[in-house]
Amino acid sequence: MVAQNSTALGQSAPAGSTASQPTAPAQNPPAQAPPAGIPDQSSQQEAAPLPPAPNQPGDTVQVPQQGEEPTVQQGDVFVFRKQVDEVTLHATVVDDHNRLITNLAKNDFTVFEDGKPQRITSFRNEDIPVAMGIVIDNSGSMREKRPAVNAAAINLVQSSNPQDQVFIVNFNDDYFLDQDYTAKIPKLKDALERIESRGGTALYDAVIASADHLKSSGALEKKVLLVVTDGEDTASRHVLEGTLRLLEEKNGPTIYTIGLLQDEHAKRARRALREMAEDTGGVAFFPKDLSEVQAITSQIAHDIRNQYTIQYKPGTPQSTGGYRMVKVEANAKGYKKLQVRTRSGYYAGQQPASVPAQAGTK
Repeated sequence: MVAQNSTALGQSAPAGSTASQPTAPAQNPPAQAPPAGIPDQSSQQEAAPLPPAPNQPGDTVQVPQQGEEPTVQQGDVFVFRKQVDEVTLHATVVDDHNRLITNLAKNDFTVFEDGKPQRITSFRNEDIPVAMGIVIDNSGSMREKRPAVNAAAINLVQSSNPQDQVFIVNFNDDYFLDQDYTAKIPKLKDALERIESRGGTALYDAVIASADHLKSSGALEKKVLLVVTDGEDTASRHVLEGTLRLLEEKNGPTIYTIGLLQDEHAKRARRALREMAEDTGGVAFFPKDLSEVQAITSQIAHDIRNQYTIQYKPGTPQSTGGYRMVKVEANAKGYKKLQVRTRSGYYAGQQPASVPAQAGTK
């Protein structure tokens, strides 16, 4: 079935040429060009820029004057926002048998930035709504796999927080926003069924554009991408190293990947999916066959709903910029060899957080 209502998803400027790039992040990242539009999947005419997602239906935004903070009206409540210096981490903890550990306290965690311990300023252990992009390979080799993958994607949504906001991106040589933010299952099903299995695999471009789109998710601070593909990237303007760099510059989402890999390119594709997941605090899955995908999406949903939210104020001011390496350790009585999954680093000062400061009744 050919997509009839796809919307072009803006894409970032290339992060590098096909030449190999250094894996270590630079201290002074180059400025990125503004996003450019791409053709609509159902038309060769240039598509309009992708509109930002609203915070919630009916919300309005007051444009701040110079020196004022932006204000969002959510129904009858004004939520005042401020730019903060804290770094927010979403962390998953597992034991030596890879079982989720969900009963730890603030004092069980130690956060390190560039090897130095940091003071935790805020700690939460609760199921909070997420903004989530489901990014699925729509190339020719996926034709027979899509029904099972689509069912597993819907299983992920149904197993997740009912207040999550989800969008769907299908990609082959290009990538298309086939459903913008919604929690409505019928709309998501319709978008997943807009299949045109043809062409190559612009995996990296689709991931970067989807990460950009997540920045428009309003009040939902927690952001996740699920990426499903069956092969190596063959059509992107970006390369793997540049993609990882851009995700770090954007202080991007947690990425979970599912690789349905069975061909001669599996080694390189496996590396790409694993690095995108591990660098952002997610997990890469490589099922032996399609029958395992449904259980994997249930596991991902369980993982997302049982994360700790940790904030800390860096000892080195954000205004100094530069790349910061992050590591979180957990130690608690009764547990051995706890492993914490979270993003491996970030660029200071580039993407300041916007969080609710206070709220009052209108």
